[in-house]
Amino acid sequence: MQKLQQETDRLIQTVAREGDRLSGTDRRKFLRNGLTLLGGAAAAVTTGASAEEPFLPPAVPPWSKRLGPGVVTNPYGKPSPHEAHVVRRNVPWLTADRIASISFTPLGDLKGIITPSGLTFERYHAGLPEIEPQKHRLMIHGMVDRPLILSMDDLMRFPSTSMIRFLECPANGGMEWRGAQMDKLQFTHGMLACAEWTGVLLSTILQEVGVQKGASWILAEGADGAHMARSIPMDKALDDALIVYAQNGEALRPEQGYPVRLINPGWEGNTCIKWLRRLEIGDKPWHMREETSKYTDLMADGRSREFTFVQECNSVVTNPCPEKPLKAKGKYWIEGLAWSGRGKIKAVDVSFDGGANWRQARVTGLVLPRALTRFGLEWDWDGSPALIQSRAMDETGYVQPTYAQLRQARGTNSIYHKNAIHTWRLHADGQVTNVQIS
Repeated sequence: MQKLQQETDRLIQTVAREGDRLSGTDRRKFLRNGLTLLGGAAAAVTTGASAEEPFLPPAVPPWSKRLGPGVVTNPYGKPSPHEAHVVRRNVPWLTADRIASISFTPLGDLKGIITPSGLTFERYHAGLPEIEPQKHRLMIHGMVDRPLILSMDDLMRFPSTSMIRFLECPANGGMEWRGAQMDKLQFTHGMLACAEWTGVLLSTILQEVGVQKGASWILAEGADGAHMARSIPMDKALDDALIVYAQNGEALRPEQGYPVRLINPGWEGNTCIKWLRRLEIGDKPWHMREETSKYTDLMADGRSREFTFVQECNSVVTNPCPEKPLKAKGKYWIEGLAWSGRGKIKAVDVSFDGGANWRQARVTGLVLPRALTRFGLEWDWDGSPALIQSRAMDETGYVQPTYAQLRQARGTNSIYHKNAIHTWRLHADGQVTNVQIS
């Protein structure tokens, strides 16, 4: 405390001395700035800064008085220990066994549009296979002129490309179809990530093997214990499907499909087969387990929607959220994420009264097709309760529906493709809870 008071006295003397040297406008400007600085010092004094807390201005914090560790302390960089709470989490009751389960991306703690590889959600159907890349092979066969078996070295010899695209499980938010309300943003929308994916366009591989006339589907199969497999239309394969071996500038993480996976931009994550081992070209879909009894949408009349590949336009407010309550009245930057499997986000509106009135948000940063898009707007919170929503529209004109509109179209039997407008209830004490408004 004594040192802090001495520093404050020194600042007062400096302001007085320099003020005497100036005159007119310059002097008034300098004194105004000096008083602002002194106000900060006075605040430090009144908050009771002590020898145990010698970091409040104008004191020099202890970490500025010593040398830190040198390079290569951590050969592979790690987040600050102060960010240890930013991790993937699972819901213990959601699945019968962790071998076939999911962990969720902590969306509320992320900035920008890129999800760090170590925070990208996980989804397994038979646990995590341990694959030796030197022994792994990708086989392409079926209705082709020149069947191939490629090693990872072979794959790396093809021209590479990179694209920033989102990845989303079609069950994202599925627990809320029938009214269940998860208690965190991480669990309502955390089956979602966005990354830079690097690899070889599937169309390049297909050109190499020579697709035969009449071929219209591809079966993609993984090397996990479930031999996870999905039928992919040839049109998508020839458009933007990517055989991926890198994520965010480094080799795929094991939980993301190391050493190689398929990415179908904008389509449900279940089609983006991890640990890819086989591509079979044929003239019809295979109707595998994961596209008949699973990953279909049961309608109210008992029929099922099949091959509902595209992830529809969606959005969510990430600040505030249950993990990020408001601490006091005042101005805030309200922000969130929007995305669409159909292309670019065109506009996002935000409501603070449950959809009665809307304000257009500002889209910030990159706006890319089939990628997460940041939006935000300023809001002066007066301490009153609020119902905060976001509503996105994509470049095709598709507008994110309300729960009532979605349930009218599909009933309540579905699990997949829930993209209804989401509502956060902001309470007078700043806490945030999950509610549903029709």
